[in-house]
Amino acid sequence: MNETYIKAIEQAAEFLKGKGMDHPEIGLILGSGLGELADEAEDAVEVPYEDIPGFPVSTVEGHAGKLVYGTLGDRKVIAMQGRFHFYEGYTFNEVTFPVRVMKALGVSSLMVTNAAGGVNESFTPGDLMIITDHINMTGDNPLLGPNDATFGPRFTDMSQAYDRGYQETIEKVAKENDISIQKGVYLGLTGPTYETPAEVRMVRILGGDAVGMSTVPEVIVARHAGLKVAGISCITNYAAGMQESLNHDEVVEVTTRVKDSFKTLVKRVITEL
Repeated sequence: MNETYIKAIEQAAEFLKGKGMDHPEIGLILGSGLGELADEAEDAVEVPYEDIPGFPVSTVEGHAGKLVYGTLGDRKVIAMQGRFHFYEGYTFNEVTFPVRVMKALGVSSLMVTNAAGGVNESFTPGDLMIITDHINMTGDNPLLGPNDATFGPRFTDMSQAYDRGYQETIEKVAKENDISIQKGVYLGLTGPTYETPAEVRMVRILGGDAVGMSTVPEVIVARHAGLKVAGISCITNYAAGMQESLNHDEVVEVTTRVKDSFKTLVKRVITEL
């Protein structure tokens, strides 16, 4: 982590504080088709990514490209309506830059959401899945390079990447609200191609229940920064080889269909984190 990167984090954080984004408790990263949740924040302050010093710009359909600060579930949150991906041409340092900025603003917990392909044969499109763990198959790691100990340890413990207490909270809230919930391991690849049927068989053999193109680098950096993490995937399709073809329109359509139960779950979980 070089001085230029550290200075950029500080500049972005100071800019956002100047916009009134002060002392958020929980960070939210809202994936494809799931960003509408941030629109329900009360007393909201919205800033487009392109206005924030050092921020990349989201280029993916279904990602609004705004940072939203406000009250959700009686907690102060800062939410990303859309994230950045390695496949857009960004480095992992750029992909995870907002997590560093959230930490600098005072966030202590991070909830990550994503749209994912279902590899577990018991899953169906529209299911919500508690992420219990992940497998990094991107071939990269955002912590490569010099480490600044003020940001986190050289060797980060990932044995509880997704906080077990948070997992229990999500499961409890889902049950209380009659929301069907699955649990499983998320395997991260780079994209932007969807996986081949052979790759999906590999994911299943390796122990992945869902597969996607995000989340893993953000969670690694969050844990490095000492943030507690909760993760939820929306299973938007059967993975390759389990249905005839794959396309992004289907991803957005399915997340739109389940958005009400998703929003209810996340809002009520936030209250209890």
